[in-house]
Amino acid sequence: MSSQPSQNNFQNNSAEEVIDLRHYWRVLMLNKFNIAGFTAVVTVFAILAAWSMAPTYRASTTLLIEANQAKVVSIEEIYGMNTKGDEYFLTQFEILKSRQLAERTVRRLDLINSVFFNPVVKDGFSLGSLLPSGKPEKPPSEDEVIAKLTEKFMERLSITPVRKTQLVKISFDSFSPELAALAANTMAEVYIESHLEAKLEVTRKAANWLGKRLEGLRTNLSLSELALQDYRERENLLDIEGVLTLSSAELEELTSQLVKARLRRSELDNLNRKASSLRNRSADELLSIPEVLAHPLIKDLKDDESKASRAVSDLAKRYGPKHPKMQSAKAEKIRAIDSIRNQVLSIIASISRDYEVAQDNVVSLQERVEELKVEVQQVSRKSFKLSDLERDANTNRQLYEMFTKRIKETDEAGGMQAAHARVIDLAIEPRLPIKPKKQLIVALAMVASTLFGVVLAFVLDMLDNTLRRPEDIEERLHQTLLGIVPQVKNRLTDKALEAFVSDSRGQFAESIRTIRTGFVLSNLDAPAKITVVTSSTPNEGKSTIALNLGEALAQMERVLLIDGDMRRPTVAATCGLDRKAKGLSNLVSGTAEAKECIHRWDIGKMDVMPAGMVPPNPLELLSSKRFAQVLEGLLKHYDRIIIDSAPTQAVSDALVLSSLADAVIYVVRADSTSVSLVKGCLKRLNDVNAAITGVVLNGMDMDKKGAYSDQYAHYYGGYYGEESGEESGDESGDESGEESDKEDSTGKA
Repeated sequence: MSSQPSQNNFQNNSAEEVIDLRHYWRVLMLNKFNIAGFTAVVTVFAILAAWSMAPTYRASTTLLIEANQAKVVSIEEIYGMNTKGDEYFLTQFEILKSRQLAERTVRRLDLINSVFFNPVVKDGFSLGSLLPSGKPEKPPSEDEVIAKLTEKFMERLSITPVRKTQLVKISFDSFSPELAALAANTMAEVYIESHLEAKLEVTRKAANWLGKRLEGLRTNLSLSELALQDYRERENLLDIEGVLTLSSAELEELTSQLVKARLRRSELDNLNRKASSLRNRSADELLSIPEVLAHPLIKDLKDDESKASRAVSDLAKRYGPKHPKMQSAKAEKIRAIDSIRNQVLSIIASISRDYEVAQDNVVSLQERVEELKVEVQQVSRKSFKLSDLERDANTNRQLYEMFTKRIKETDEAGGMQAAHARVIDLAIEPRLPIKPKKQLIVALAMVASTLFGVVLAFVLDMLDNTLRRPEDIEERLHQTLLGIVPQVKNRLTDKALEAFVSDSRGQFAESIRTIRTGFVLSNLDAPAKITVVTSSTPNEGKSTIALNLGEALAQMERVLLIDGDMRRPTVAATCGLDRKAKGLSNLVSGTAEAKECIHRWDIGKMDVMPAGMVPPNPLELLSSKRFAQVLEGLLKHYDRIIIDSAPTQAVSDALVLSSLADAVIYVVRADSTSVSLVKGCLKRLNDVNAAITGVVLNGMDMDKKGAYSDQYAHYYGGYYGEESGEESGDESGDESGEESDKEDSTGKA
């Protein structure tokens, strides 16, 4: 039905999630007076608190910490102080913040007796002394008081290094400007003096330690020198360097000879093996040995053989074999060959003898090298021992001389110590306090309270789960908005219908006509014959909407208004009828005719059927077939029937009536009904397939234009004029009954 377009609109709106800045502006405008009032109250309290605070003064002393000190005694090796890094300055800053310096300053300033620092001196008593006690309270000791004052002093003291410099500022806060300056200057003095005292104490300890250590060094030096001399005499090491050099040279020479002998032995060994293998061979085969062939005698004998062979060859050309010369030449050749053979055998025999000699030479040289190595090792061990004793003696001598020099320097320096820091600027008495900054406190309180008020307004706005704007009907309920009914604040009459009839150009009347137009147009193709008007809970204005909408439709059609709220009927009292007037219950039960139950109101054009006698079980009456037959009979005489139903949340009467109706109009009171409650009731109606035509937003305060849509505020307030002050009552209410249920014209109980 008509709810489908509103659901499509909701889907389109949810698809375009944007920040509604106008909504935030409306929230601010709605709560601007509350925010301003809260800010004013907080600001006034801030002013009173700021002007009641005692002023605090701050004095600062600038101190220069020397990085490279002019040391009178260079004794870093003893107590290892390094002043060339950031660690040194950080250490000095921590020393300035130490409790020991603070306590020394407290004692020097005698702050235990200062009225500006020790409140006990000022007050003279404590609240505990006024209370009854079984035994007297033990007064704190002086050390305990000093400890507490030291903690308090450290809280007011601040040490601030100046970046990229060697300067540091010592600042102190106090209620007294004189005490602030005096404390800062005294703190600097105590720091410098404490450093000098510490250096002097270290020097004294170093001198004492050096003196004790010197005695031990003197004894060690004497013992080491005696041990060195005794070892030299015992081992006869007066010229150990010469002995070691000569032995090393001899060992090197013997090693070289041993290498050559081993090479010679290897060569002869190979030659001897080859000769042994050819020992029983002929001389010509023995000559195949290169070493034999290369022998000088063999060369000479070979030359003689060659000459003899040439002579035989030459004589053979001229003489016969038996010629004496020929015989002599051949004999000479044979002698040469025999000489070669004998010489080869002699060489082969000498090779074996040479190998044996070479072998003996290698063994002899190797034994001598081993003996010399042992001698060199013994001399080296003695040399090492001697060097160790000499080194020990030299070390003891150097330590003794160094400590003798240092103790002499320390004794001469005495108490001469260079100060590591000096004061650049002394603290002076401040003229103006540093806190409280009254203007800043007031400004911050004003800004903070304003921001808190704004945040609180937004939080309350988010926590508010009621329907406040016309846009909420479509955005949050997914229903069509038939119209809004303004809240009429003046009360000229208790009868809601007169507001529509008597002032036809007022905001209230125009809002009813707007609802009528929206209702008629939403059912233009199939006009709703039976319409149920309901709400979630009582006091939302459903009866007022039913009455005035019925009268607005009665100006064009025949309309019958039926009071279907048979649990708390209000139509009879509102229209000025007798409470015992016959009505719906009488007609359905058959105890009265229709003409007896239908009444005409003098000031209106529609007919009214009150609830009649309240039955014991209204739901059974409304769900009976007789009730449906009554409605069918009434439709023959009227164009429209409007039924004022009971609230949906409380009972199920509206669900039964909606099943018989062609349209359902749902009334919601602005800034009152929660969204979850309305959604639950609408779901119940949808579960029975109720034809929900739309929702009426009732009781909207149009004076709060900032809280609602500008188009509605302009429409009702601008076009038709601001006539709320002339309205004859708040006719947007509901259930203007009697006794305990009687309401004012706004519909509020």
